[in-house]
Amino acid sequence: MLRPLHQRRAPAASPYNHVMQALTARVLNAGRAAGLDAVGITGSDVLEPAATVIPLRKEQGLAGSMNFTYRNPARSTDPARALAGAQSIIAGAMSYRRAPVDRPAEAVGRVAHYAWRDHYGELRTALEAVAAVLVEEGWNARVHLDDNNLVDRNVAYRAGLGWYGKNANLLIPGAGSWFVLGAVITDAALEPSSGARPDGCGPCRRCLDDCPTDAIVAPGVVDARRCLAWLVQAPGEIPVEFREPLGDRLYGCDDCQEVCPPNRRLGPAPAAEADADPWVELAWLLHATDDELLDRVGRWYIADRNLDIVRRTALVVIGNTADPADQDVRRLVQRFVESDSVLLRQHALWAARRLGYTEMVDSAAQVETDPIILAELDRLVASRPAAAN
Repeated sequence: MLRPLHQRRAPAASPYNHVMQALTARVLNAGRAAGLDAVGITGSDVLEPAATVIPLRKEQGLAGSMNFTYRNPARSTDPARALAGAQSIIAGAMSYRRAPVDRPAEAVGRVAHYAWRDHYGELRTALEAVAAVLVEEGWNARVHLDDNNLVDRNVAYRAGLGWYGKNANLLIPGAGSWFVLGAVITDAALEPSSGARPDGCGPCRRCLDDCPTDAIVAPGVVDARRCLAWLVQAPGEIPVEFREPLGDRLYGCDDCQEVCPPNRRLGPAPAAEADADPWVELAWLLHATDDELLDRVGRWYIADRNLDIVRRTALVVIGNTADPADQDVRRLVQRFVESDSVLLRQHALWAARRLGYTEMVDSAAQVETDPIILAELDRLVASRPAAAN
């Protein structure tokens, strides 16, 4: 039975006073004005599901040698560790979706879209504009992005920017997954956004079925030990079974995003900026000094800043894509078969075998003493087709 109008209970008052509501609006507007394509706010409590899932993935071995937010989950899932007295987190997303760029004629390695240019630098600038609004009002604010201290995707998920796809990327409704993510942690008690969005993938499993190495082992579960995007960053050798599937990928892998239906339904992408760098000439890379390489690809994650990791990958790409009849290719591979670096000799010998330069492999087998190279040579000899009778 309805109460008389004068007896009806008034709607519950918002716990956020007008000052905080106004500050929340200013923060959100500042993010959009600074170039964020999506922005939202969530509380500062421990990040779930990351706090539960990350230790489990580590225990299962799925993280491999990858660190980042896996290094210290207690820190990366607790915003209070990043800022004492944290009350709120502003999540921001900036699109890096750009139109494809034609492949050059020379032998090149392909770079994933997010690394074509310094998209994270632009995101940082936008997040710093958000933080400046808070600092101006007397609050503490700290920007976090692409580091070990905060699980950005979980923040964005909880702030309602999007849902987790089966490839573990965040999908923003109507905009897809081509975004870099970051956050601002503050001790201001801002008004939260609407909260996590429901799953939008439904029964689709395109990303699982089309992953070239079957790295997505279950919906939302990626085995880093099989993921090409991680393997090109990881130190040490590229496992033999993943060298051919690597194809022409020099840095990163976009396959699970390219086949994703919400991404495929998007309209034409903006043109790539003039300074975009989607292809790297392999001969240039393998002749470049460390300083020259860092000047061009220093924005990439390179373990221990060891440029031989990039050269190692380039040698695999040459093995997969180069013309064996090209004498410049032959000379380049020969140079690295004779390298002082065990890592580079190992991958150069694999490229030599893949290109049919068996005399290089046979010559190396006569003089090599390093156990890593000897093991590589044993594999190469074992994989050689038997001679015809």
